[in-house]
Amino acid sequence: MVSEEVIKNEYPLHWLVWKNEHKLLEKALLDKKNDKEKKDCRGRTALMLAVTLGHLESTRILLNHEANVNCENKDGWNVVQEAVATGDPELLHIVLERRDIQRYTCRMAGIPDLLQKLKEAPDFYVEMKWEFTSWVPLVSRMCPSDTYKVYKQGSNVRIDTTLLGFDHTSWQRGNRSYVFQGQNGSATMMEIDHDLKQVYCEEMRTTDESLGVLLPSEDTVSQRLTNPIVTTFIDTDKISFERNKAGIWGWRSDKNEIVNGYDCKVFGASNVELVTKTRSEHLTEHDKARSKNLRTPLQNFLGIAEVGASQTNSDIPKEEYSHNTNPCNITPEEYFDADIELGDRDIGRPKEVNVKVQKFKANLWLCENYPLSLPEQILPIVDLMAISSSHFAKLKDFIQMQLPSGFPVKIEIPLFHVLNARITFGNIFAMDNPVPKVSTIQEEDRLTCILDDSLFQCPSGYVQIGNASTDSRRQYSNEEEDDLLQFAIQQSLIESGTEKEEVDIWEALRGQKPSRPETPVNTEERELQRAIEASLEDFQGLSVSDAQDSPSADLDYDLQMALIISKKEREKEEQNRIDEEKMLEQALELSLKEK
Repeated sequence: MVSEEVIKNEYPLHWLVWKNEHKLLEKALLDKKNDKEKKDCRGRTALMLAVTLGHLESTRILLNHEANVNCENKDGWNVVQEAVATGDPELLHIVLERRDIQRYTCRMAGIPDLLQKLKEAPDFYVEMKWEFTSWVPLVSRMCPSDTYKVYKQGSNVRIDTTLLGFDHTSWQRGNRSYVFQGQNGSATMMEIDHDLKQVYCEEMRTTDESLGVLLPSEDTVSQRLTNPIVTTFIDTDKISFERNKAGIWGWRSDKNEIVNGYDCKVFGASNVELVTKTRSEHLTEHDKARSKNLRTPLQNFLGIAEVGASQTNSDIPKEEYSHNTNPCNITPEEYFDADIELGDRDIGRPKEVNVKVQKFKANLWLCENYPLSLPEQILPIVDLMAISSSHFAKLKDFIQMQLPSGFPVKIEIPLFHVLNARITFGNIFAMDNPVPKVSTIQEEDRLTCILDDSLFQCPSGYVQIGNASTDSRRQYSNEEEDDLLQFAIQQSLIESGTEKEEVDIWEALRGQKPSRPETPVNTEERELQRAIEASLEDFQGLSVSDAQDSPSADLDYDLQMALIISKKEREKEEQNRIDEEKMLEQALELSLKEK
């Protein structure tokens, strides 16, 4: 077991945090030899350790010395999430405030570098079509689609979009352009609202931390403390790519498809797992009861694997550890000794973790001779958009893996348990469909894209209304945008037309139909209802009486119909496959007889 002296020498800041010696910690941070981002043997920085232990003053001092709030521990939880887990509203407030400041300054600092990278790459115009699809019946028809029009000239970038976001129960549509202008290591961003003919201008400055940051409200803090901590991520460790096959088994060849005029190899990404981890140790019994509806038998019906419900690190009663952030009485000598296995014992409140895993098959359409370069031209654009869009952030994570060679003309990736995104690149250089102010010049063996300078300037007649960073418009973080999108989908599924308490996707699927005037049921309707019941019996292995008592009995009428149609389609496809195999066998027999 390591001694106190060894700990002090190896982890001087961590030691002072453990002892909550915040005055000595202040002095130690002034010594530049002490690395405030160093991780201990358990994978925690000094700030992560202070927050997990609930040491408010040590946390405040580390934040004042600009310790990184956006780091994660070895289990993938970030500092904000660990602050929520303590249940301390003051601690959470200061962590959120510093998190927002750091995100803003990081965003400002990164954009000029991205624009400088783009300056060295050839100019281009391309369209990125986003289509949101779902494996849950009926959800897809409620999901939006959008086409991002991307213009790049030198160190200037313009991105046009019509899907702006979500406002509780509806998708927000509009006509916006985001223009980034880079010059001499600095940058300006314009958000152009073509509907209102207004322009927000923002100078990318990192020196004034007060710019662009709204202090977290009491409602924001309260909402986090009364709801489960949720993180969703794509597990990339086991993903492997392989060519999709075409034709009948035994005679299969590698699959190729034409996408927007380009011959593409089709790859499948297997072992793609979308993991959602939920923690609830900070919740009161009332909050837990309210959130229990998140887990219903309908999850199993729709194929969600649920692992480790209510895993806890300790059997200590809640009352005894509610204010104890080291309930297992781990000594510093134990904690800082990498050779000692702590097992389920840990500092902080005993964790109550619920894990849901959904397996997906992502698909890629890769072209060897596409006119654009993924790392030089497209990745910087994705980086720009990932700053403020969780969808682009997930796309960025996916395409930064070791993809097979070629440009991904088309990509299908999971976004949530119920939602996939299909991204297709097209109309390269506006050659398929003309675009104003975009033209091409054929130069020997290459095609050059020419863009008009006015594309990247404030349109004449538009009103500039100040700095975009200082107005009152709400800027959402990626996880908040995820929550809003999930909520918008859920609300779209409820047909009652009234604003209800927030529900999860499974409750929404079981939402009651709006009441209708009673009318005599004719014979045809009765026969149709019998057919639905019989089909659902066969599909779910339930009797009609059992189904009426199960959660699936509350499924919307349209959902029941969709399930029946889906099942019939699968049966039809299977029968076609069998018929095709029989025909092939007959053809082989005939050819052998002729020989």
